Amino acid sequence: MKIKKLALGLVFSILAATSLASSGMEGQVAPDFALKSTTGENLRLSEYRGDVVMINFWATWCGPCRQEMPLLDELYGRYHRVGFNLLGVNIDDDTTRALRMVEELDLHFPVVFDTRKEVSRLYNVEAMPATILVDREGKIRHVHHGYKPGYEDKYLDQIRALLRE
Repeated sequence: MKIKKLALGLVFSILAATSLASSGMEGQVAPDFALKSTTGENLRLSEYRGDVVMINFWATWCGPCRQEMPLLDELYGRYHRVGFNLLGVNIDDDTTRALRMVEELDLHFPVVFDTRKEVSRLYNVEAMPATILVDREGKIRHVHHGYKPGYEDKYLDQIRALLRE
């Protein structure tokens, strides 16, 4: 029984590592995209070249997303003036629910809608939330899967480091 549990644990560890490694996007140029925003205008990732950009994929049904978003909004408010931008990419089919959540949480960062999941596929998003940090030159530098309290400290360190480059 013990061996079976160890083997099962090993399989899950390998799968988790493979999932993280398979994203393999760190160091690559972030794929460009344009999506409609909450204001109705299209926002294009390449328009933010020269800034450090966090791309956060989220959904209204995702509890950790709801928990994380006010903290991301705080980071956005704190560092936006010095070259940090955040694009919240909502993947819900129904944009009205997403708009309600943005209003309810009083978010200030731009939110765009990926209702057809094309951008999510482009970025190999398999779980919510997924957070990607892009440097000023448009390269993916950090990829985070999921959210647990304390991740925002890691985000903060990474954002500050990228802003200093």
